[in-house]
Amino acid sequence: MMQINEYVNAFRMRIHESSKLITKELLRHVPFTSFGVVTGIAILLLAIYHPSIASVSYTLFYILHPIHVLLSALVTAGMYRLHGGKGWMVFLIGYTGSIGIATISDSLVPYAGEILLQLPNTGIHIGFIEKWWLINPLALIGVAIAYWRPTTKFPHAGHVLLSTWASAFHILMALGAMVNWMVFIVIGLFLFLSVWLPCCLSDIIFPLLFVKEDNSNGNNNL
Repeated sequence: MMQINEYVNAFRMRIHESSKLITKELLRHVPFTSFGVVTGIAILLLAIYHPSIASVSYTLFYILHPIHVLLSALVTAGMYRLHGGKGWMVFLIGYTGSIGIATISDSLVPYAGEILLQLPNTGIHIGFIEKWWLINPLALIGVAIAYWRPTTKFPHAGHVLLSTWASAFHILMALGAMVNWMVFIVIGLFLFLSVWLPCCLSDIIFPLLFVKEDNSNGNNNL
């Protein structure tokens, strides 16, 4: 019974520490994510006045989304490596963290916004399926680089912006001629949500869930 209580107390302590980390990182990323949303809205406004931008939004999405996946893999696998992760788990965590959460960020959350706003050209665009030959290799390349040279600092900042812009072009594909101030308020909200929570989950929270307790106080270069 005493041993069970020790396990329960240890689990509660881990949950408490994890919740503190999550709250800290989410709050720390609000200003930068907000800046990213402003740039995303600027892209949408620019595209309205320059239709040539909207016409290539699909191509631009599939430039930004793959780079986002690559940088996300670098950070997710790098964070796990810097906290003592090794072996095949680095590849599993780096791949699933980058592919899964980048898909949520760049495709699923924007798509939910498009459905809510009833935009005329909605489409989900799941990159690792639709362009499997591009997205999946880039995720594995990012993990491989992080395995040998783990880092988190620059790629994280870069991929937050890339994620915002990828989400903006995803929405732009669906936008059509439907433009008014209420639409842009909702789009701004979905751009924020599509980047803020998923990117923190991918880069920080997700890899640390798999770190052994004695390694959980390792380096954190974010």
